[in-house]
Amino acid sequence: MITAWNTLLFYCGAIAIGSYAGGMLPRLITMTHTRTQLAMSAVSGLMLGVAFYHLLPHALAEFGEGYGIDDVVWWLMIGLVSMLLLLRLFHFHQHDFTPAADHSHCDHDHHSHHHDHDVTTPAAVKVHPMSWLSIAFGLSVHTIIDGVALGAVVLAEGASSTHVAWVGLGVFVAILLHKPLDAVSIATLARAAGLSMNGQRTVNLIFALMCPLGALLFYFGFQSLDGMAPGLLGATLAFAAGAFVCIALSDLIPEVHFHSHDRLKLSFTFLLGIAVAYAIAFIEPASLHAMH
Repeated sequence: MITAWNTLLFYCGAIAIGSYAGGMLPRLITMTHTRTQLAMSAVSGLMLGVAFYHLLPHALAEFGEGYGIDDVVWWLMIGLVSMLLLLRLFHFHQHDFTPAADHSHCDHDHHSHHHDHDVTTPAAVKVHPMSWLSIAFGLSVHTIIDGVALGAVVLAEGASSTHVAWVGLGVFVAILLHKPLDAVSIATLARAAGLSMNGQRTVNLIFALMCPLGALLFYFGFQSLDGMAPGLLGATLAFAAGAFVCIALSDLIPEVHFHSHDRLKLSFTFLLGIAVAYAIAFIEPASLHAMH
């Protein structure tokens, strides 16, 4: 019999493998600039859709009697602002490490807008030996928040359905597709900084385990409270929704706005990501959405 615990373990394993594989990509293949931007736009749309179609409705339901939409909005804003401050502090979203020549067709100055989506390859740029540490720390905090979101949504949906094979699917897919991009960021900077091959593998493995760690700690931690913290699950889901919204829009808006040559393709993939998030609701057990 499949339980919420089994489902969470499967999700954690898949995310760890996907993240670790993403960290290996810079040594295996070279992602083109356009493909990277399209992937980022699709994931941004998916995360935005998951925030509004999955996390927020569950947050409202989990707050229960005595709480209302105001509580959800407060925690949504706390999550959004917290993630925004994290982004500002560590400036860690660097997802495009394609060669400089790959940007030759762009009609804007990538660096003048201070968006770290466009960074040349390690062979073409000097990186301070310790510069990757702030990126790694910022992304680690981010991925732990993703893990908490996964653990929270599996708990919420698992308690509301007897068919748990698909609980938390939307959040899982969004994280699964996003983690490899984050892992590429860390691996590329660590490689450019001159970290040894064994060091790169160790950093990649540690980062791959961060999201599962966040998910499992929240899952067990919440259960150990045994109802002593009413509203905690709802607050966590709303906080995660705010963080997802911030990540989605901070990754997407600069790319769609400054890439006029690919605006239609980027907008289409963004909308496709939202559509996938909405469609996932039909795969999950109907009881999860009927309660809303």
